[in-house]
Amino acid sequence: MGGVMRWSLLSAFAACLILSSCSSEPPKPKEPEKPPEPVTGRHALQQMFIAARTWAQDLQIVSMTSLHLSKAAAVPGKADGWQVMFASPNLQQQRAYTWSASEISMSIHKGVTDERAQPLSSGTKMFPIAAVKIDSDEAYQVAVKKEAKYAAAHPDMPITYQLQMNQNVPDAVWRIIWGESSATSSNSVLVDASTGQYMGTLH
Repeated sequence: MGGVMRWSLLSAFAACLILSSCSSEPPKPKEPEKPPEPVTGRHALQQMFIAARTWAQDLQIVSMTSLHLSKAAAVPGKADGWQVMFASPNLQQQRAYTWSASEISMSIHKGVTDERAQPLSSGTKMFPIAAVKIDSDEAYQVAVKKEAKYAAAHPDMPITYQLQMNQNVPDAVWRIIWGESSATSSNSVLVDASTGQYMGTLH
């Protein structure tokens, strides 16, 4: 009798297992990873500024430039990578921070990545984050209006965005560059980062 009861219990337990395995939902397939979403310069700058505040409290900006990190579709005024050079007058150091929309390499990760601090060169021009009132997409609109013919003739040319002090302007300036860099570009536009005013075209 005991053996029959044990066999019945085992049979019932096995049936429960079969039913539970049949009723359980199959594992959901992983959702495909979203493509990198480019952002404006000021958006990336804010993310890097927050991260850099753990290094120094008296942060100033030396320069910032957009990076061409992936084959994501270009969005006017935005980029999928940005790098800023912060400076700390109190520490007499400068330090590079990079923001990326995706995982790129061992040294450039999704989000904010920092590099080792370096000595700050004497005479380095810098400005506070509060001076960046005009974002890169707004600066782009000013530039493309001034260079509409050139932009229309070069629709597939990559656009690079730089932010730094300029010798002829007391404010920080956006430089919208048609090409990979200012060294290889034949056309770029300067826009005041505080007022949005057109400051000139460089060829």
